[in-house]
Amino acid sequence: QLRIAHGDGSFGRTLQQLAKVDVLVLDDWALAPLEEGARHDLLEVIDDRAGSRSTILTSQLPIEHWHGWINDPTLADAILDRLVHNAYRLTMKGESLRRKKAEEQAAS
Repeated sequence: QLRIAHGDGSFGRTLQQLAKVDVLVLDDWALAPLEEGARHDLLEVIDDRAGSRSTILTSQLPIEHWHGWINDPTLADAILDRLVHNAYRLTMKGESLRRKKAEEQAAS
């Protein structure tokens, strides 16, 4: 969404909309490599929301690997400081429910 907004000139408006959403969900966080421009965009979004709105991240990548995934020490420090400060962490353990369901369907 932000990449498109850069192209069509609506980046500022899109950033304002993301800042105003009560709960922003970033699903499958760190699933794919983060491009350089996206790092800066992410910092802007997170910085605009920090301390005023809720942000939920879901990820298969353990939190201790997020810094390396961002792949820029300075930006990683800034982003993660805003995300992790005052955060609640829920770590899910156990089998993948998708895998379990697929196995059950295959057996029936």
